[in-house]
Amino acid sequence: MKPDEVIIPEEALSERFLAATGPGGQNVNKVATACQLRCDVFRLGLPPHAYEKLKSLAGSRLTSGGELLITARNYRTQEANREDARRRLAELIAAAHVRQAKRRPTKPSRAAKARRVDAKKGRSVVKAGRGRVTDY
Repeated sequence: MKPDEVIIPEEALSERFLAATGPGGQNVNKVATACQLRCDVFRLGLPPHAYEKLKSLAGSRLTSGGELLITARNYRTQEANREDARRRLAELIAAAHVRQAKRRPTKPSRAAKARRVDAKKGRSVVKAGRGRVTDY
């Protein structure tokens, strides 16, 4: 699934704009441009495997109440930060839908097993021929 194919229901989202953080002085314009996007993961309707993967991908950004917090403050305008937060959320959800291919167990052939046994026997014959080292 691609990030642009992800459909996020609006009732699962809530946005809050935060004042700029970091060092500032008396002449700094404190405009709320950073966007904090809160997403209720239970309202997304994810399948169980995607929910478990989303929990591992989100890590500490997922609260115990099931809210996913994404803060975007890379841009200077509210709208750009809002779009950035939504894009990052869509990427997270798309990554959660990707399933890891199951590894099929392979069984070695009888010929390969016979070669391994012969090699082991050959090494043991060489070791037995060396004899034991003794200190006098």
